[in-house]
Amino acid sequence: MSRNRSNSNSGGSTKKDANTMKFIDPRDLDDSVDQATRDAVDLAALGHSQALSRKFDIWSMLALAFCVLGTYSTEAQDLSSGLTNGGPVAVLWGLAVVTIFNLCVAVSMGELCSSMPTALGQAFWISQLSQTPLGRFAAYMCAWINTFGWWTLTASQNAFMTEFVLGMKVMFDPDWDGANKGWVQFLVYVGITIAFTAINHVGCRNEKFLPGFNNFVGIWYVGLFFVLGLALLISVGIKDDLKYQSAKFVFATWINQSGWPDGVTWFIGLVQGAYGLTAFDSVIHMVEEIPAPRKNGPKTMYLSVLCGAISGFIFMVMCLFTIQNLDNVLDPPTGLPFVELLQETVGLNGAAVLVALFIFNGMGQGVSVLTSASRLTWSFSRDGGIPYAAYFSHVDPTWKVPVRALWLQAFIISLVGILYLFANTVLEAILSVSTIALTVSYGMPIVVLLMVGRDKLPPGEFKLGKFGMPLNVVSVIYCVITTVFFLFPGDPNPAPADMNYAIAVFGVMLVAAIGFWFVKGRVSFMQMDEELMGEAVRELSYDEQNVHVDLSADAK
Repeated sequence: MSRNRSNSNSGGSTKKDANTMKFIDPRDLDDSVDQATRDAVDLAALGHSQALSRKFDIWSMLALAFCVLGTYSTEAQDLSSGLTNGGPVAVLWGLAVVTIFNLCVAVSMGELCSSMPTALGQAFWISQLSQTPLGRFAAYMCAWINTFGWWTLTASQNAFMTEFVLGMKVMFDPDWDGANKGWVQFLVYVGITIAFTAINHVGCRNEKFLPGFNNFVGIWYVGLFFVLGLALLISVGIKDDLKYQSAKFVFATWINQSGWPDGVTWFIGLVQGAYGLTAFDSVIHMVEEIPAPRKNGPKTMYLSVLCGAISGFIFMVMCLFTIQNLDNVLDPPTGLPFVELLQETVGLNGAAVLVALFIFNGMGQGVSVLTSASRLTWSFSRDGGIPYAAYFSHVDPTWKVPVRALWLQAFIISLVGILYLFANTVLEAILSVSTIALTVSYGMPIVVLLMVGRDKLPPGEFKLGKFGMPLNVVSVIYCVITTVFFLFPGDPNPAPADMNYAIAVFGVMLVAAIGFWFVKGRVSFMQMDEELMGEAVRELSYDEQNVHVDLSADAK
């Protein structure tokens, strides 16, 4: 890749042009170099030292990514949305369609990740592919969109857990009105946020904790899949007053209660499947904590999408076969369709046990979601993207975690919960915007890659070859179409309380990001001292006779 140097600054030190890095072709490293050294040299050449240890292996990272996606549990939580907007056809075949397109996006992003494996991910790729002032601004906006998406995704997971915890009480006391009181919801929500953050803070001191924790949650999540599925199927099979739905209902029934034409309803119905397969970029933001990221990063991403889609499809088939009263599932007394389904089939006590297991696992998933989000917050700080970036990019040497970024994120997510007290409609809009923000952040670097030309992509170990162009194009089309329809309200003539305010929330976020750009980002974002970067590479090279890396001005 060609390189351009900016003029020396007033202090006399040499600054790199806004977004130019020294890329290393993995083939240029001698075979005698161990993997840890290769990874550290690789990262240093991209402008960063190895601040976090590579404690995850491919299995613990796959467990984290699988749990962050949480496809089958997410589909279950949002069952009524899919049934209203297309019925079983949208729930099952919509998920199948979304899976195909998400795989296209995942492998497209996997190729970019293999080329430039850093925790900032999408924004960093844009800054390198388009080394212009406009490219740097686009990278900054992408970073904010991606970060905002992860903050709202984390908030939505915490809100889901809040609903289920309070829903447990309503199961045994239907007349209890505490579940609808804003202050009760707020306290539970903030408590969950603090608990998840504290686990991430304390747990990282032992390098084996997070990988082991995610392995445990992943195994539990798979086990819970079988427990819930078998409980539904066996309960319906052995109880005389229950019956299975027909195969026609499960695989071929179309239900449109939205008021939109069927074509529009189909696309709106894809939200359920898309939400269940969104956030596979968790791997990207954790990529500096896994060995051989150029190979393991892409593999973990597309495998997590495949595992999530297969488990989600099978679980939805089991749920649809065992639905007893469709009206109750569409409008459940607890506000939770899946809880209503469990009560109708397993019974109150059995449902309570299963929901408790579901909540326990959801808490573990929440910790994983918050882990991934915190790494993005930290990496954005490290690249000078947020106010007081130097302070928040600090990695605590005792706790071995970016403590300040972690608790900054907890504070911001807790602030979202204040809306429980007076503005539920706005809160719901903020929680629903995560899928839109993440989808936009996926499409942006792929668009830039197509604009500058795929031949400008630095070398990596995962390559799409001749399939790259069509896969990239399909990915962009999918991101554009789904983003547009995700902004539609559920009804063509909604009341103010039923409007989809996600576009307003997204717009406010963009305005805030532009404001931060002029205040700080245009000066600090992706501005690193080139001499220090080169020194980091030399220090990590150890023995120049064994580590052959071309870092000249005309490096690849």
